[in-house]
Amino acid sequence: LSDGIFSVAMTLLVLDIRVPETVALHNEADLCRALVALAPRFAMYAMSFLTLGILWVGQQTQLHHLARGNRDLAWLHMLFLATVALLPFSTALLAGHIAFRTALLVYWLNFLMSGAFLYIAWRHAGHARLTEDGLPDDLARAISRRIVIAQTLYALGAALCVFSTYWSIGFIFLVQLIYAIGPTRGILSKL
Repeated sequence: LSDGIFSVAMTLLVLDIRVPETVALHNEADLCRALVALAPRFAMYAMSFLTLGILWVGQQTQLHHLARGNRDLAWLHMLFLATVALLPFSTALLAGHIAFRTALLVYWLNFLMSGAFLYIAWRHAGHARLTEDGLPDDLARAISRRIVIAQTLYALGAALCVFSTYWSIGFIFLVQLIYAIGPTRGILSKL
């Protein structure tokens, strides 16, 4: 179910990028202008595809360390997947209204809810002793810490919309790149 929802959400992202209408194109210059006008949609596609990738890796990491499940954990993951399924909407909203703070905040809230449910599911798994036997405490804490730090950085990025939504998007995308690359050494490994 999880992989299916992620794959559908990732596919739906690209459907918001439409080929320019032929009737509006009279020459190469028109086509180039139409493609440049699609830049916000391509940027939001890239950012949201990366977002979904990070969320998928986060969930897979957690699932890898579970020895068993229970009904509460299943429902927490269902809530997490509901936020994943909503990401194509918040992406399209932001792509269509890239300069609007409200659109950026809706996108951020969608991502915040995804992170929150992933965090709550992991904490529940630990408290309910659903994780694999012998899971090192420092690994369990690192998984929680990674989510909390990421969400804090995303909140900081969202707050930058007070100055410019473009600053927010740039900062959030930079944080995502850091998380996607997954540094293993130095200060960035603490993220």
